Amino acid sequence: MTRKTIVPALLLSAALLIAASAASGADSSKSSFLSGVHKKNQVTCADCHGKSLAVDDSETALNKNCKGCHGGFADLAAKTKEHINPHNSHLGETNCTACHKGHAASKAYCNYCHSFAMKIPAMGTEKESTDKKWVQESAPGKKDLKSNRVESTDVVVIGAGGSGYVASITAHDAGARVILLEKMPITGGNSMLAAGGINAARTRYQERLGMHDDPAEMVKETMKGGRDKNDPELVKVLAYKSADAVDFLVSLGADMTDLVRSGGVAVDRTHRPVGGAAVGPHLIKVYRENAAKRNLDVRVNSEVVQILSDGKGRVTGVQVKGKHSGVYTINAKAVIDTAGGFAANNELVGSYKPQFRETASSNQPGATGEGMFLAEKAGAKLIDMEQIQIHPTMGGDTKVLVSETVRGSGAILVNHAGKRFVNELTTRDKASAAILAQPEKSAFLVLGESIRKSNVQIDGYITLGLVQQADSIAALAAKMGVPADALTATVTAYNKAFEAKKDPEFQRQDIPRPVDGPKYYAIWVKPGRHHTMGGVKINTEAQVIGKDGNPVTGFYAAGEVTGGVHGWNRLGGNAITDTVVFGRIAGSNAASFIKKEK
Repeated sequence: MTRKTIVPALLLSAALLIAASAASGADSSKSSFLSGVHKKNQVTCADCHGKSLAVDDSETALNKNCKGCHGGFADLAAKTKEHINPHNSHLGETNCTACHKGHAASKAYCNYCHSFAMKIPAMGTEKESTDKKWVQESAPGKKDLKSNRVESTDVVVIGAGGSGYVASITAHDAGARVILLEKMPITGGNSMLAAGGINAARTRYQERLGMHDDPAEMVKETMKGGRDKNDPELVKVLAYKSADAVDFLVSLGADMTDLVRSGGVAVDRTHRPVGGAAVGPHLIKVYRENAAKRNLDVRVNSEVVQILSDGKGRVTGVQVKGKHSGVYTINAKAVIDTAGGFAANNELVGSYKPQFRETASSNQPGATGEGMFLAEKAGAKLIDMEQIQIHPTMGGDTKVLVSETVRGSGAILVNHAGKRFVNELTTRDKASAAILAQPEKSAFLVLGESIRKSNVQIDGYITLGLVQQADSIAALAAKMGVPADALTATVTAYNKAFEAKKDPEFQRQDIPRPVDGPKYYAIWVKPGRHHTMGGVKINTEAQVIGKDGNPVTGFYAAGEVTGGVHGWNRLGGNAITDTVVFGRIAGSNAASFIKKEK
């Protein structure tokens, strides 16, 4: 399919461009409405938009002209002098316009989650709010918008996170024409922030290390972790297709060779890149590269405002509101909803769980839940919407999640009295409840040098200023503000448990490393919103189930936008498994459905 190019006359901002050009004659494109360095250097409209002044929301088109003048991310990273280098971050090679604006003040995208003092040319001072006032009557799809054009494709995918990329790549490789839409200025979704790994049972990597694991055990532990409120058939698919999911990732170029144990699991089942690197940034980089190799049509700043249907139980496409390309319609033979959850939406979270409204969220700012309600309006049934997971270890008062793999690598949780109070590898709901039961409603992760060296993410937490360091346990206790004698006794007892391979106090099954020197580390943590288990009801074929209990024709969904896989509590490592397993099923079945329709 050849995408129709949108000329600026279709947009207000583009109309201003043309008006300004006409008003200023031969020098027209040295326009007064440019901002910052573009205005100072008298950049012309054609410098950025080409002679045709074409504007669209293609991910590749957005970056092409920026890099032509300023160089690529590697070039800019070498020039950037910030301690936190925005051109060499966990977000990877994002879109230039996520931060830099030609017609408005620039903003640091990083500061949606962080508070970095970055020096960006023409940077604005205001901080953009990520909170939304959530009123069902004004939710997406409630107002009819007039489209300026109509396109057509085989499959349209809503949301370019992990599930969206996997579904798109799978459908494309099965012969379908695919358009992948992302409402945010960058792709990646919550998968970009995933710190742990992917759970999979009976993989070649486990077998190489002599580990015995069984998908049946993964089913059992996932059901137990979800308090047996999961859909057991979905869980079976998750577990029995998990090893294939890892092989699929490796076939794309991912590294899944390192193994660690997550909470609620009795074996090293969480696969991640070598050295314990965060799985999310690694996978999104791999997905982006594979999408580029396939010339996938990926569009950012493209919010789906309506999922279209024929009124007879079949979806027919979507209506999109593009930042640059305006409102338009995509007619599609199949729609895959991979729009993610809503843990970043304070108002919506508060409507289901008022006690969680003001807690910090580990989610990226686009996790606001619109995809669920768009699906509902198109006929989908929503389930388990009140099931919202609190992760036990957010970095103090920040939005930074301290990965469960830190505990899996051997770190212990201690309270403000300097004592352990819970099995560190229990399920997230139980660990969070134990922390919230402490008078201060917070705790500390304590670890030693061998644990730090086993997990490269810890160095990242040090860079972010989340970690206290000392040359002795007593000195560390002083920095933490806890009794030195109590913390010393706690560490001594834990190290004895490591030697004995038995934890009589809290029955922790896996103690891979002691808390040893020469340096010791502590991270102040408290629970925060992390995952929403509810969403669109699907079956084992990733078909969206309607309110009448039957599949909605041509409609599929995968990932955090769905409900039923995780029950009332998700095990760490199962989210990435969910995105890959059901993303592949959705993409494959959507492509097969189209072939049958021809």
